[in-house]
Amino acid sequence: MRHFLTLKDFSKAEIMEMIDLAFELKRDQKAGKIRHELANQTLAMIFEKSSTRTRVSFEVGMYQLGGHALFLSSKDIQLGRGEPMKDTARVVSRMVDMVMIRTFSQEGLEEFAKYSKVPVINGLTDLYHPVQLMADLMTLIEHGKDQNPTIAYIGDGNNMTHSWMWLVAKMGWTLNIASPVGYEADDVVQRETLSLAAQTGAKITFFHNPKEAIRDVDVVTTDTWISMGQEEEKAKRVEDFAGFIVDEELMRLAKEDAIFLHCLPAYRGYEVSEAVFEKHADTIFEEAENRLHAQKGIMVYLDRQRS
Repeated sequence: MRHFLTLKDFSKAEIMEMIDLAFELKRDQKAGKIRHELANQTLAMIFEKSSTRTRVSFEVGMYQLGGHALFLSSKDIQLGRGEPMKDTARVVSRMVDMVMIRTFSQEGLEEFAKYSKVPVINGLTDLYHPVQLMADLMTLIEHGKDQNPTIAYIGDGNNMTHSWMWLVAKMGWTLNIASPVGYEADDVVQRETLSLAAQTGAKITFFHNPKEAIRDVDVVTTDTWISMGQEEEKAKRVEDFAGFIVDEELMRLAKEDAIFLHCLPAYRGYEVSEAVFEKHADTIFEEAENRLHAQKGIMVYLDRQRS
């Protein structure tokens, strides 16, 4: 049995196997072909952090695969009233076939997985957001940007940054990360991904100047500066991230055919300008749709691993 907790746990070949599955399922869905690989199975969706895309994509994806998704808010279950994560895991995993958790702590997620009898999927933690990177990888492939691309990540050294670092290290690509002083990626993640990059030929470089990071890249991506739980820091973060907005002036430094990605929700005027967002809106919303297909690929892959 396998869990999907971070891209760190999968080889390049395994990541691409899931992506190939996702493309196959996407093609069949678009063609109206019914695929019920998870018929009569139930996915428990545990949300300690709310979300639009994560709930809709997992719930619809499970339905399209012939199964049922069960929404469990932390306000509605005993986990939100102090029940230990491991006890919730031991109860829920005896009643369902798979679990998706969107939570704060990566350690809590890993504890749940340790005690679970069924596969567990990371729908987001403060440290990683691997399902989003699978959707992003699909989008890069669809736009022909998967052949040794150079990618610029502009913004906070957060869960998206860490997930990009693992993907690039696995794939052997190049990643430029630009963050303000004090907002750099986690030290442990840096150490581990740079160690892997030395083996795969990947190149991960850190900048404090976004203009240096974005020059001549194939892909530009960013994320909100104020994640859930950081609302009280908004004023300080907006001040500290001055100059890090991906606007038309900054995008002109990338390659002429560079694409722009955003995991959403996007806050225009902060991490991205209205003009850049709307120019690349088709790609961004294709990326959002790919959450559905990528996660279907992940769920079918995990189900096959225990067969």
